[in-house]
Amino acid sequence: MKVLLIGSGGREHAIAHAIKKSPLCDELICAPGNPGIATLGKCFGVEVSSPEEIADIAKREKADFTIIGPEIPLVAGVVDEFKKHGMLIFGPSKEAAQLEGSKAFSKEFMKKHNIPTAAYETFTDLQKAKDYLKEHPAPIVVKASGLAAGKGAVVCMSDKEALNAVEEMLGEKAVFGESGKTVVIEEFMEGEEASIFAVCDGKDYILLAPAQDHKRIFDDDKGPNTGGMGAYAPAPLVNKEMLERIKKEVVEPTLQGIEYTGILFIGIMVTKNGPKVVEYNCRLGDPETQAVLEVYKGDLLDLFYKAAQGKIKEVAESEPNGYAAVVVMASEGYPGKYKGAVPISGIKEAQEKGAVVLHAGTKIKFGELQTAGGRVLGIVGKGDTLAQALDVAYSGVKAIHFDGAHYRTDIGKKGL
Repeated sequence: MKVLLIGSGGREHAIAHAIKKSPLCDELICAPGNPGIATLGKCFGVEVSSPEEIADIAKREKADFTIIGPEIPLVAGVVDEFKKHGMLIFGPSKEAAQLEGSKAFSKEFMKKHNIPTAAYETFTDLQKAKDYLKEHPAPIVVKASGLAAGKGAVVCMSDKEALNAVEEMLGEKAVFGESGKTVVIEEFMEGEEASIFAVCDGKDYILLAPAQDHKRIFDDDKGPNTGGMGAYAPAPLVNKEMLERIKKEVVEPTLQGIEYTGILFIGIMVTKNGPKVVEYNCRLGDPETQAVLEVYKGDLLDLFYKAAQGKIKEVAESEPNGYAAVVVMASEGYPGKYKGAVPISGIKEAQEKGAVVLHAGTKIKFGELQTAGGRVLGIVGKGDTLAQALDVAYSGVKAIHFDGAHYRTDIGKKGL
């Protein structure tokens, strides 16, 4: 079949890398893609926030099946647009994608369906939010309700940080624009976070390997939140007993509460009282995807294709195949201001050391590979043990060079 993949980041390069191996894939096309994806299939320019433009490409190119990588087109209703035209697509409807698109909606949903999560209140008025903070001292979490590229949740360890966060979102600065005009303030949950991925077909689901992401920019989880600086899978934190609890207490009540086809990504806090939902996402996580897909034994394209048709029961569940880890190489200054157009070298050498190099923020200019984003590359290592996977990933990182390259040196340490 001819497959259209929408997106341009490391997650999409990982998906492209996996589905290209499938015997079902005759041709892969991608919009907008990136230089790494362009080695696997033809790339087209597209405005990813426009469901109509994406549907037009699928029609024009006679794509048999479309896979959506990022959240923006899903929240905008791309799946509904495709269904209007009778075209097959993998992802949740606009209504179901609200689980990510509106934290206020998702918190109300969890409350209604008795899904364990942090206690919370929702605000649109700055003064009311400030008054609430006076009665609820730090540590506390302040979240922009709308989409904020993984940076809208601020874990505030002091009252001053909490006040700053609500002022930045609800005040004149409005750092997240429309996304921050509604703010969710919730209790701080103690524990370790894990990422759970359920591939859903509207009724049934299959879980991929649980992963653990590293959100902060510096080692030992210090500094500001990012889109993710690295991940590993499977995460030992989620043992069989915990996974059963997550299925029964979180995944199944969620799918009973809303009709859902696509990837349901659940951020879970493993607390002393059991699993609690940090947030829902309506797509695969980035950078967790880069590790999770590396240990998936089955045919990913077949899995997504069957899920889109409501036939996931025809796919056999499989245990993860070994361990994988991804280390993100970022531009100097990220997640703040950073310089672009910095030449990159050493990718071939990293691949020769056994690493898979996935492009996240790169471009080709005058025949030269350059940086074009905050998170530039994801370097993936695989092994029979987590230690082996990390060795391969870090040997790949050391082979690659661009001026100002920043990466964490402690990815996977918790898992070891």
